[in-house]
Amino acid sequence: MSSPLIDTLQDDQALVVVRASRLDDPVALCHALAAGGIRTVELTYTTPGLTDLVAQVSARADDDIVIGAGTVLSADQARAALTAGARFLVTPGLPPEAAEIVAEGHAAGAAVVLGALTPTEVLTATSLGADAVKIFPARAVGPRYFSDLRGPFPEVALIPSGGVDEDNAAEFLRAGAVAVTAGTSVVQPADVDEARWEQITTNAARFRAALR
Repeated sequence: MSSPLIDTLQDDQALVVVRASRLDDPVALCHALAAGGIRTVELTYTTPGLTDLVAQVSARADDDIVIGAGTVLSADQARAALTAGARFLVTPGLPPEAAEIVAEGHAAGAAVVLGALTPTEVLTATSLGADAVKIFPARAVGPRYFSDLRGPFPEVALIPSGGVDEDNAAEFLRAGAVAVTAGTSVVQPADVDEARWEQITTNAARFRAALR
C-alpha cells in the first residue's frame, strides 16, 4: 500500500516518536522537527490529550508533515486517532484487536505499523496487512538481527524502535531497515517543556546527518 507515511519514510529514512508528560504546542514541535529534516512524527497515547494534539497538528501544521498516533492498543483508540486526523497508526506489539486496528486504518486511508520482535510476530503482522513492521525493542537485538530478518522477509518494511541513536542508526539502515525511529536523542522531554525548538531542530538535523 502506498501512503504518505511510506513515501516520506523512503525519503527521510527517519521518524520521531514523542513521549512527554505534556505537550503544549505540538504544531511548533512538528515544525521544529521538519526544519531539521524529520517530517514524520508519532505522538503517543501515553501523552495526555493525544487526540486533541493530533487534531491540532492535522489542522495547523504544514502539509508535508505526516502525523500519526502511537501506542494504539484498541480499535476504539484507532478510530479516535483517525477521526482527529492521524495519517498512520503504530502499535507497540500485536494487541488482541490488531486486525481491527489495521482495518480501521486502511478504511481511513492511513498506514498501519504493527509492532513485533520475533519472526513469527513479523509473519503475523504482515498477514494482518501491516504496511510496515516496527521491531521493538531494537536495542535488544541490534542491527545484525535486521540482516537475518531480510532473508525470510525481503519485502517487509522493517522499522527499528527503542535504543536507536546517532551511533547505530546508519547501521540499522545498512542492515535492511527502511527507516529508523528516533526518540529522546532528538526530542528530550525537557526541551519540549521549555519550548527549546531550535535545540530540537539541531538534534533532528544531527540525527539525519548521522544516517548518511
